[in-house]
Amino acid sequence: MDLFDYMREQNQEQESPLASRLRPATLDEVVGQEHIIGRDKLLYRAIQADKLSSILFYGPPGTGKTTLAKVIANTTSAAFLQINATSAGKKDMEEVVQKAKDNAGMYSRKTILFVDEIHRFNKGQQDYLLPFVEDGTIVLIGATTENPYFEVNGALLSRSIIFELYPLSKENIKALLMRAVTDREKGLGSYQAQITEDALEFLAEISDGDARMALNAIELGVLTTPRNEEGIILITKETAAECIQKRAVRYDNTGDNHYDTISAFIKSMRGSDPDAAVYYLARMLYAGEDIKFIARRIMICAAEDVSNADPMALVVATSASQAVERIGMPEAQIILAQAASYVASAPKSNSAVTAIGEAMEAVKNEHITSIPAHLQDAHYKSAGRLGHGIGYLYAHDYPGHYVKQQYLPDELVGRKFYRPTENGHEKQIKKYLEWCENQGRQV
Repeated sequence: MDLFDYMREQNQEQESPLASRLRPATLDEVVGQEHIIGRDKLLYRAIQADKLSSILFYGPPGTGKTTLAKVIANTTSAAFLQINATSAGKKDMEEVVQKAKDNAGMYSRKTILFVDEIHRFNKGQQDYLLPFVEDGTIVLIGATTENPYFEVNGALLSRSIIFELYPLSKENIKALLMRAVTDREKGLGSYQAQITEDALEFLAEISDGDARMALNAIELGVLTTPRNEEGIILITKETAAECIQKRAVRYDNTGDNHYDTISAFIKSMRGSDPDAAVYYLARMLYAGEDIKFIARRIMICAAEDVSNADPMALVVATSASQAVERIGMPEAQIILAQAASYVASAPKSNSAVTAIGEAMEAVKNEHITSIPAHLQDAHYKSAGRLGHGIGYLYAHDYPGHYVKQQYLPDELVGRKFYRPTENGHEKQIKKYLEWCENQGRQV
C-alpha cells in the first residue's frame, strides 16, 4: 500500500456513513443476534478459535450480516477477500481464486471469501466456486436477504452452515442509537447532540429491526438540526419523524417477505382472524403490492377455505376483484379490506378442495371410461339407436324437483367425493343431500 492508498482509505473511513463507521471490530461489540453469537454458541466459538467452515448469513437488511463478516475479517488469521455479487464478474472470481491458491501455496494460509448478496450469483457463478469450496481453497462466507434454500444451489448449501439473523429488538436499536450519539471516535459524540426518550423510542419502533435505517436517520438528524440556545443539537420525536419519512416496510415483491406476508394474510383469513388479515393487507398495500394480486388471493381463499359454508364469500371476493381494477388506489384498499374481513369472518370448509382432489385422483389412477348411457347426449342423429339418453329421468318432473338415479360411472357407484361439513350453509346442504339419499326410487 502506498501513501496515496493509505490516505484514500483514511478519508473513506472518515467520510463513510455512520452505519459503516460504527461497525464493531470485535464480537463483544456486536449488538443483537445472541442466538448465534452468544458466548456458548457455535459461531462465537468458531470465530474465536479461528476455525470457520463455509457459512451463509441469511436475514433482512440491517441485521448485521456484513458486520459479522467484518468482525471475522478482524479476528481471523486467514486472508480475507470480499466481492459483491451484484457487480462481480467471472474475471473478479478468477482473480480471487488465484489469490487464494497463492495464499495456500506460498504462505500456507487459508483464504476467506465474503460474497455479499450471494443470491445475485447465477447458477454458473455459484458452480464456479463449488470446487474451490470443496477442496478448501476458499472458505466461503455468503450473505443474502433471500431464502438460501431457494437462491443458493444445493451443492453449496450442503457444504455450508446456514445462520439466520433476526431483526434487531427495540432495545438493540436503542443501544446502537445511544452509542452513535455518544461515541466521539466513530460516532457523533463530537457534535454534542442529545436525543429525547420519545425520539429514541420512535426510531427504535419505526426502524423495524433495521439498524442501518435507524442510524441513517439519527445521522441525518444530527447533521441537519440547528443548535438550540444552549448549543445542543436536540433530536426530538418530530425531528426523527422528518428524518426517517415514510416507514420503509421490509417487503420485496419477489423475495421472502412477499411470500411470508401473503402467507400470513391467507392463513389469517383461513384462521378466522379478520384483525390479522386486515393488518397483513395493510402491510402489503403500504409496501406497494399489486392490488390485483391481493384480490386474486382473496378469491382463492374464498373458494378454498370458505367454500359452500358461505357461498357469498366467493361472490364478495370476485366483486371486490372487479371493483379494485375499476377504481384503483387509494379507495381500493377499502374494498380489499371489506372482502378480506368478510372471508376471514365467514364459516370455514375445505370440502371443495377435498372433493376435487379425490376426484382428480380417481381420474388419474382408475381406468374408468364409461358414462351411464341414460346421461349421454341424446340430441345428435342416431343417438337413440345407440341407446344414448334413454331412461333419463328429468328431475323437475318429480316432487321436490328430485328423483334418485345413477349419475356416477358403474365403477364408482357409492363413492363420495363431496362431503359437506356442519359449518354455515353447508349444514343445510348436508341436510338436503341426506334427504336426497332417502327419497325416490332407485333406477
